[in-house]
Amino acid sequence: MSSVADVIWHDLECGSYHEDLALWRALAARHGGPVLDIGAGTGRVSLELARAGHEVIALDRDATLLGALQERARAAGLTGVQTICADACEFTVPAAVPLCIVPMQTIQLLDGAGPRSRFFAQARTAVRTGGVLALAIADALEPFEVANGSPEPLPDVGEFDGIVYSSRPLAVRPDGGHFVLERRRETVSVAGELAAETDLVRLHALDADLLEAEGRAAGFDPAPREAVATTPDYVGSTVVILRG
Repeated sequence: MSSVADVIWHDLECGSYHEDLALWRALAARHGGPVLDIGAGTGRVSLELARAGHEVIALDRDATLLGALQERARAAGLTGVQTICADACEFTVPAAVPLCIVPMQTIQLLDGAGPRSRFFAQARTAVRTGGVLALAIADALEPFEVANGSPEPLPDVGEFDGIVYSSRPLAVRPDGGHFVLERRRETVSVAGELAAETDLVRLHALDADLLEAEGRAAGFDPAPREAVATTPDYVGSTVVILRG
C-alpha cells in the first residue's frame, strides 16, 4: 500500500525532470485533447499540459500518487484534469482520445512482450483513428557502478515536515534483457535519526524498431520519431510516434 512517503520519493526522483515537457506540449498543441497520460504519477506532465489549457486524462495504477495529482490540480484551479486508477495493461477511457503519451520510460516498466501487447491493444482502443500514441524510451543507458570507482552522482534532496529525504543513484546494471537501476534512499528525522533503504527499478531493454513493430501488429502505423536530448544530469530518450 502506498503512503505519503511514496509521493515524496516520486516527486524527489521524477519531479525535477523537465527536458521532455516541451515535446509533450508541442504534441498536445498539434493534436489537441483530451491527452491521455499513461503513468501520470503525481502529475509532472499532466499538470503541465493542463496549465497550457489542454484537457488531460491522467492514468496511473497508484491511487495515492493520483490523489496527490488531484489535490494539486484543485489547488491550481485546473478543472480539465480527470484521473483513472488502472493498470496500463487493462484500462478504458470515456471516449477515444487524439493523443496518448507514455513519458519517462514508463513503457519499459512493462516486463516483456506479453504485457506490452496487452498495453498496445488497450491503447489502440483508446486512441481515435488518426490519433497518435507517443512512447519515450531510454535506449542508450550506460552501465555504471559507484562501488567500481565511478564518480558518485549527487543525490536528490528535499525537506518535508522537518524530515530530510535523500535519494542517490548507485548503479545501472545490465541484467539479461533488463537494466536494473539502484538508488539509496535515506531519511533524517526531526530528531536526527538516520534510516536507509535500497530501491531497485527494473527497466526492460527496448529499442525503437521493436516498439514500432509491436505497435504495427496492434494496428498502429509508425511515424517519424522524436527525441529528447541528453543532459549532464539525465539520459536522453527516443520517442516512438505511432498513428492510429
